[in-house]
Amino acid sequence: MRYPLLTFALLFAASFLCACGDDTPSQPRDTFPPATPGTIYSYATGCFSIGVVGTSRYLAASDSGDEFQISASSLDGAARFRMRPADLGTYLLLDESEQYLVSEDGDRLHRRSELLSDTTVIGDDVSIDDSFESEGEWDLEVSGDDSDHFRLRHRRSGEYLTAEGSIADAADAADILLFEQSDCATFSELTVDAEGEVTPIEFDDGSVFGFVETHAHLFTNFAFGGGGIFHGAPYHRLGVEHALPSCEPFHGENGQQDLLGFTFGDLDGVAPSDLLSLFVTVTAPVTHETAGYPDFSAWPDAFQSATHQVQYYKWLERAYLSGLRLMVQHATTNHVLCELLVGLGAQPARYSCNDMVAVDRIIDQTYGLERYVDALNGGPGEGWFRIVTSPEEAREVIKDGKLAIVLGIETSVLFDCFLVPPEGFAKCTEADVVAKLDEYHAKGVRVLFPVHKFDNAFSAGDGDRGILDLGNIIQSGYWTNYALCDELGVADVPRNFDGGDVPFGALNMPRAAFDSDPPLSFSGFASNPLTSLLGGVPNLIELLGAPPLVGDYCQRTGLTNLGEFLIDQMMRRGMILEVDHMPRLSRQRAFEIMIANEYPAVGTHGNNHDGLLYELGGVSKSNLGRCRSATEPATMDNGYQNRIQLMRDRGAFPAEGFGFDFNGFAGAPRPRFGENANCGDPQTDPITYPFTSYAGDVTFTEPVVGNRTIDFNTEGMAHLGLVAELIEDVRRDGVTDEELEPLFKSAEGYLRMWEKSERRGQEISAE
Repeated sequence: MRYPLLTFALLFAASFLCACGDDTPSQPRDTFPPATPGTIYSYATGCFSIGVVGTSRYLAASDSGDEFQISASSLDGAARFRMRPADLGTYLLLDESEQYLVSEDGDRLHRRSELLSDTTVIGDDVSIDDSFESEGEWDLEVSGDDSDHFRLRHRRSGEYLTAEGSIADAADAADILLFEQSDCATFSELTVDAEGEVTPIEFDDGSVFGFVETHAHLFTNFAFGGGGIFHGAPYHRLGVEHALPSCEPFHGENGQQDLLGFTFGDLDGVAPSDLLSLFVTVTAPVTHETAGYPDFSAWPDAFQSATHQVQYYKWLERAYLSGLRLMVQHATTNHVLCELLVGLGAQPARYSCNDMVAVDRIIDQTYGLERYVDALNGGPGEGWFRIVTSPEEAREVIKDGKLAIVLGIETSVLFDCFLVPPEGFAKCTEADVVAKLDEYHAKGVRVLFPVHKFDNAFSAGDGDRGILDLGNIIQSGYWTNYALCDELGVADVPRNFDGGDVPFGALNMPRAAFDSDPPLSFSGFASNPLTSLLGGVPNLIELLGAPPLVGDYCQRTGLTNLGEFLIDQMMRRGMILEVDHMPRLSRQRAFEIMIANEYPAVGTHGNNHDGLLYELGGVSKSNLGRCRSATEPATMDNGYQNRIQLMRDRGAFPAEGFGFDFNGFAGAPRPRFGENANCGDPQTDPITYPFTSYAGDVTFTEPVVGNRTIDFNTEGMAHLGLVAELIEDVRRDGVTDEELEPLFKSAEGYLRMWEKSERRGQEISAE
């Protein structure tokens, strides 16, 4: 880290004058000059000792080794701290023996090898303290008496380091100086396994460079009540040990309490009675290894494990180094899944299962990650992770070579607008919708799914079948509501989730009015799921075992009047409308509205509505092939090129990015080799290292997570950072950089859609 030479000179002169009568700590300044005061952010990840002005002493370990004291008379005996940012201006202080400076009792300075966690495990009981603040976080503040000095505030207690080596209120705060040192401990962290720096570039036609990830869920760990249903955080203020620890406290021994992971796996052949038995025993019949950092024995594994973090910020950084420049970060959750697993005792909760409670926390945490990356890189605005609220801002961020983040919401009960409001909630009105749109627009949200899996006040649910039908019944009190698609006049409407057989045919009891009085009640579900479920439907097991309805069935209801009002208000604000979780009737009506208003939308689960989405200026998502032809080169991008040609045919800007939906229970690109490959032809030419990014500015080496080396060839895209390998695999198949140019212009394509949304929003509002 560099410090201005002039500041060094001034401090040296001041120290010489102070030596005549001040008590500034004595030190050989010619070899250990104090660090420049600069800003409180300047010391990120640096190595420093702490001297207390007025004492001629430095902070050091006590003789017993379990405390820190203001005791060293020279820098040689002072503790050397690695200053690891926990937030902007907040630091963890780790000494050369890997011991943290902490205060536990609000008085003394303790020396500890580990920091406490917000999660407490006693036997089989797991509890989470949502108000937890670490004993090891310290705010660096500029002294109010001398701007060249600092003070150290203990964040949890609010008290300050004193000259006596304790902590007390601000009146007794000691002024300190920081002295740059060497040979500090290394703070535990994962690597990006890449060398080089991003070089800001753009295309000759002025398009910004980079690909878009249109559909991401970084903070699913704060979904579902914020407990351990989904395990692992994209970052943690206290470091990787706290972000990605073992999942055993939450998923149980051998992972057998990971009921959500099991139910999102392969349920073929699982009888309804066995499924209910699973909920009684709270034990899944399959297992997984639970070790997190540093061993990571079985996860991350995006291809096979739905309930473990695959977008830790260092893995996100690796994707950024490979060319990712725009990401849509959706807050997602589901209150019924949360109530089921918390009510069964399978998982603890950090807070309410309510959808919007989790959404708010996820939005806050996303801003927290922005601050965290800023802190690691030297201060506000210095990081590569930038939340943006307009296409103009996004364009500038990308031109600066950074990653632009757009905030979105994908949840079933958007804005608490229930179809059947539970106790404590009222039916949403148009005024409520306006107020909520204004509130979340002010929070930076620009992308919305009006509906997700379940019915809400805006639309019927997306029509996803099977076990999710049961969840919709529980949250609404209605039986399922399907009819043959051709009878509804939507058989020709492209489908995403809404269509095909109805597995639980006996649960389908169509109703005339979407919002009629519900025939069922599960009011006690959150506290006692099984009793409520079987009490509400005593013959449930019999109904679940009945034959399916065979044919192309669709939801009988589309957008409600309130749903159309929501879309109108979104358009007036220039917001981005996600349509891929709409049932077919809702999609049909939504496209009628968009066509009438010449307004674009996005389909980030891959549905381009037979190209109509492109005609409107919208965007979808695509992927790259995972198998090579044994006889013909350059075929792994055939599907991608077909989508690009469709865009050209429909007069759209020909560029499309990814929509991996990571941490969203959507799987991942699989391997080409090994037992999990699914290629007909024999595969050759596995990825080898090193290789260079598409832009040529970064060289990638073999990906490592802690003590584990990931083999992309046999494991597939285990985490987001391996998008570098995904792209390289296609390039090695003979696909040219020119042919991949639409991928690296996909951030530009998304920005053009967003710009049209804002432009049309202004015009619609002016009409």
